[in-house]
Amino acid sequence: MSEFDLPNASTDLSGKVALVTGASSGFGERFARVLASQGAAVALCARRVDRLESLSKEINDAGGRAIAVAMDATDAAALVAAVDAAEQAFGLVDILVNNAGIPDAQRAHKMELDLVDRVLGVNLRAPWLLSTEVARRLIAAKKPGTIVNISSTAHYRYDGGGAALYAVTKTGLARMTEALAVEWAYANINVNAICPGMFVTEMTDGMFARIGDQSENVVRQRIPVPPQLDSTLLYLVSPASECVTGAVIKVDDGQSARMQLR
Repeated sequence: MSEFDLPNASTDLSGKVALVTGASSGFGERFARVLASQGAAVALCARRVDRLESLSKEINDAGGRAIAVAMDATDAAALVAAVDAAEQAFGLVDILVNNAGIPDAQRAHKMELDLVDRVLGVNLRAPWLLSTEVARRLIAAKKPGTIVNISSTAHYRYDGGGAALYAVTKTGLARMTEALAVEWAYANINVNAICPGMFVTEMTDGMFARIGDQSENVVRQRIPVPPQLDSTLLYLVSPASECVTGAVIKVDDGQSARMQLR
């Protein structure tokens, strides 16, 4: 025990190379800023290149390192190309944050095939392909790594009304986390997942526009914002969690608790 400083809780990511999908807004944008602030070089991946370039400039101007990488999560070749771009710019990717996701917001029996394919492609197929691509390179180089998948509390509960397929993909992502953690434990590649509850992000803006402010309907009378996930993300990608793999962590501010009379 004596070789570990007190506390063993470093979040120093100096020398690390991170790839973040869905980095043009919401959680992904925040995750990219947080990782860069702790010393990681970050490949910002999404379709909206103008937003990525603006974020990349902000990070670089602040003394960090980042590049913008155009990536369509439904295009398998584009996923490999994104890993290539990150590696060419900064070196081997050893932190992968599979954050990109899309909702369906439709009744299951009313979904057109194109939407079914896109939801499955972005929410489940892309994380699988990116994870295996990053892991393949780490294993070949005999290097450790960390993968964090952004699932959802929809993995635990679905109350109907639309987004059934979204819930299915988020359960698939949670199970993928557990399975790949076992698959790559020997290679020292940690695979974990975060399941956020209802947060204020660009993805939920449309939902709030349809159903109104939900603060009154949750036990703490508030809706969290992306910075309140900083500590969970940093824990899972930093040396502090080197023995944590296969974890699926719910972060919902108590939203799954029933409202109680006060």
